[in-house]
Amino acid sequence: MRFLLNIIWVIFGGLALFLEYLLAGAVSFIFIITIPASIACFRIAGYVLWPFGRVVVDKPGAGAGSTFMNVVWFLVAGLWLSIGHIVTAAVQAITIIGIPLAIANIKLIPVTCFPFGKMVVSADQARFYNNPRGQQIFIGQ
Repeated sequence: MRFLLNIIWVIFGGLALFLEYLLAGAVSFIFIITIPASIACFRIAGYVLWPFGRVVVDKPGAGAGSTFMNVVWFLVAGLWLSIGHIVTAAVQAITIIGIPLAIANIKLIPVTCFPFGKMVVSADQARFYNNPRGQQIFIGQ
């Protein structure tokens, strides 16, 4: 089922979003401070191209540097890419087949806006353990 959803996703919006991420990543290479944002953009582009069967989890040990880069990222590319997700989701939601794709598109917005301190893993490998403070810790390969 994941494979079929990913194929439908690529045809009905995933490829356009992927190209949008590649463009944003290329533009982010212009300034030295945004080079890490560019690398994050290319990392997310793979997730945006083939999202079903993968999940985003918090990266253990992400600190103040991730927070700073999330602010830079949001100003440089995150806001604009999230608008692309909203527009694509609105178009996908017009049809019944597109509704699950629109929902998946909306679920991509948080990682689009704030990608630092997150990592994309396979849904089969992702197992979560809620520690006493309520944080999610990734346990797996």
